[in-house]
Amino acid sequence: MNDAHCHFFSNQFFSTLSKQRGRGDAVADLCRELQWDEPGTSDALAERWSRELDTHGVGRAALIASVTGDEESVAAAVARDPARFVGFFMLDPSAADAVERTRRAIEELGLRGLCLFPAMNHVPLTDNRVQQVIEIAAGRPGTAVFVHCGVLSVGVRRKLGLPSKFDLRLGDPLAVARLALAYPNQPFIIPHFGAGMFREALMAADTCPNIHLDTSSSNSWIRYTPGLTLEAVFKTAVSIAGARRLLFGTDSSFFPRGWHRAIYDTQKAAVAAAGISDGDEALILGRNFDRIFPPSTPNSQFPTPNHSQTPTPKSQ
Repeated sequence: MNDAHCHFFSNQFFSTLSKQRGRGDAVADLCRELQWDEPGTSDALAERWSRELDTHGVGRAALIASVTGDEESVAAAVARDPARFVGFFMLDPSAADAVERTRRAIEELGLRGLCLFPAMNHVPLTDNRVQQVIEIAAGRPGTAVFVHCGVLSVGVRRKLGLPSKFDLRLGDPLAVARLALAYPNQPFIIPHFGAGMFREALMAADTCPNIHLDTSSSNSWIRYTPGLTLEAVFKTAVSIAGARRLLFGTDSSFFPRGWHRAIYDTQKAAVAAAGISDGDEALILGRNFDRIFPPSTPNSQFPTPNHSQTPTPKSQ
């Protein structure tokens, strides 16, 4: 089993939130207020994640730098155990150094997931600045573009009283389809089944065989569609996108909670109730992740993934 969606809440993450709050809180103060453990160094946090994954039988995980400008923290964790961790980083395409930062993160630091949050950064996916950074990701096989769509709620910001001025109109999976068609060999990942835009995410995935859906979080967006169940979500997603394009994730983040076992248990039960075969379950829980992000070693660049088995678009 692998986890395609874990957040790496580093010292830099908390320092950035402290600056945004404007009160000069130390990392220890924020963690005390949140009743979370302090992260320590990136190496220490990576070690804690490694032990946590061992405890729950998780082989590999994507670690997401959860504020812009925190590439170094995740890169340090990946360098510590590149066979286990895959590094993702958040990028604001409107930043003056966005292209340079993307190139360094991917080509020098070896991070393999470019994360875009159009609703957060107020940059439409049709913007030329988005295309510029995707060009860099597309030039390095083994790199995915992660695009958050639908409803966006950042719990830690709410707990700290930080504003979240998100423009949800910009998080449309159909805009991801436009990019996926332009870069047909580039894997794209839409998390949380589209986070409330499930229909649009399915349409995008049906049109573009390089779009994948991650299953992460509690998927509480389901409440926006009366009568919808997680069982039905899995069953429909498999019937349209195919099991080969679903990536299991938990959206785990802080300690002491650690890896979110309850999310796994809930999703495992939904998969069973949906009648998904053991072989397809194995794809969702880990094999798809390994195909998109082949394990690397400390002394080698990550290998080129095999996309030859990517399903072709269905006839309409």
